[in-house]
Amino acid sequence: MISLIDIVKEYEVGQITSQVLKGVTLDIQDGEFIGVLGVSGSGKSTLMHIMGLLDKPTRGKVLIDRRDVGGLSDDALSSLRNEYVGFVFQQFNLIGKLTVLENILLPVLYARKKPAFDPQRRAEELLLRFGLLKRKDYFPNRISGGEQQRAAIARALMMEPKLILADEPTGNLDSKTGSEILSLLS
Repeated sequence: MISLIDIVKEYEVGQITSQVLKGVTLDIQDGEFIGVLGVSGSGKSTLMHIMGLLDKPTRGKVLIDRRDVGGLSDDALSSLRNEYVGFVFQQFNLIGKLTVLENILLPVLYARKKPAFDPQRRAEELLLRFGLLKRKDYFPNRISGGEQQRAAIARALMMEPKLILADEPTGNLDSKTGSEILSLLS
């Protein structure tokens, strides 16, 4: 599904080069559920951004379904990212001026090609599955943190991605809600 081969990521700050990732090699197969642990500043978010095609490595290869994506244009990467990757951000990143339903439908607006499914129907199925159907017309500031997180996960699943990247998906939640979120993700 996705392979990282000898990934190095460096940042230039003035005359100093900071190496954040140092030769990371990783293979993730379809259906695998993995966690990346490390202290703050150890490169977890950088790794996630490279896996999610939001950033490019300084050196190394990213393979998606055995295809090297290193030479793709920004537009091609954007299109692949929209089809292939679903993101669940730590702060949810729901848009406050959009309803829960509109937030879930948002990835469809960025799709470069028409989805093979009915977006409205898929969104309503996700709303039902995540226990948010009665909240579909609410704005994010009118629902609980757990409901916001479920809406963020539903949005991440909207385009039926092969890869879901979640940045501390339970970090802002109580343990009961956190367990429910992990269950939904799996």
